[in-house]
Amino acid sequence: MRYLLLLLLFTQSLLGQSLKKSLDSTIASHFAGKEVGGAFLVINNNKLLYEKGIGYADIPQKLANTPFTNFRLASISKQFTAAAIILLEKQGLISYDDKLSRFFPQFDLVVSNRIKIKHLLTHSSGLLDYESLLPSNRQTQIQDADVVSLLATENKLYFEPGTEFKYSNSGFCLLAQIVEIVTGMKFEQYVTDNIFKPLKLKNTYYYNPNSKMPLRALGYALSNVNQVIPADQSVTSATKGDGCIYTNLKDYRIWQESLVNNTLFNLFEELSKIQVSTKSNSFLKYGLGWFFTQEEKSWELYHSGSTSGFSNGVLWLPQQKLLMVYFTNLADNHLIEEKLIQVLKSYKILPSTFDFRKALALTQ
Repeated sequence: MRYLLLLLLFTQSLLGQSLKKSLDSTIASHFAGKEVGGAFLVINNNKLLYEKGIGYADIPQKLANTPFTNFRLASISKQFTAAAIILLEKQGLISYDDKLSRFFPQFDLVVSNRIKIKHLLTHSSGLLDYESLLPSNRQTQIQDADVVSLLATENKLYFEPGTEFKYSNSGFCLLAQIVEIVTGMKFEQYVTDNIFKPLKLKNTYYYNPNSKMPLRALGYALSNVNQVIPADQSVTSATKGDGCIYTNLKDYRIWQESLVNNTLFNLFEELSKIQVSTKSNSFLKYGLGWFFTQEEKSWELYHSGSTSGFSNGVLWLPQQKLLMVYFTNLADNHLIEEKLIQVLKSYKILPSTFDFRKALALTQ
């Protein structure tokens, strides 16, 4: 019996070493010829299988990417915006059925009396994309309050709220403003005090151009001639409700463990109430900052993050206790996800049929 146990441990050790080599090779090959890279995490059955950084977070400073490097999460930040709303709902300060007219009297009533908070949380509001309302010559970064001002002059929607799915950064910017209106606090301060600090996320913060952010990755992109060029900021990359958090693999793992342990709230209970199908008769649903599928008690959850200079992704299978995370400081770089998934499936670590491409396409 002892011999069999030792043999099993030895076999698992060899498998782990082989997996690490395969992931190392895949990631290195993907970023070959580029100075940038990212940070990567794989956990299975609560066991850390892989955690590593590659390339530079800051090319001029030769600062390496590591598991402690802070990357801009982009739309993965929406999980935290939704969490703030959940906490307010739990406190009885708001209801998911509250209409926008409660919070934004400056809005046209044709719009604000039809849209509810739950529509914002599920991208089913029909709100116009604020990006489409921006002047083409705008140079200064837009803030969440500016989004409110842009939308307040509109009296039309893409569709009747609750009848369709259309990914909406506008909706999550409004959610951030709702937090401010209800609490009287700056959105980032409320999230810091009620989420970051209680969970001890000591290296998670919102972007602020006037403060020095430690171990921060700068964003890059590829030029038309395939050269790496700076691409850290854009006009739309400073709004907080839809995607402005920086964090690292270490802190994100703590956040994910808090969701497993229901530390702040029970995510799955909330998702059972706040969800929509992304298309008619589709198994792919959305709610509270997550794309997900659910069959009986088996869940698969996913979200990407794409913004100027950054491409990220999170795939979480709670029942398998599996988590795959990649944060990269290179724009339009989600092909790495497909390669990572292929490696994990080849080692029979990822028993998933989740099609991240469909979810990713819905965010465009």
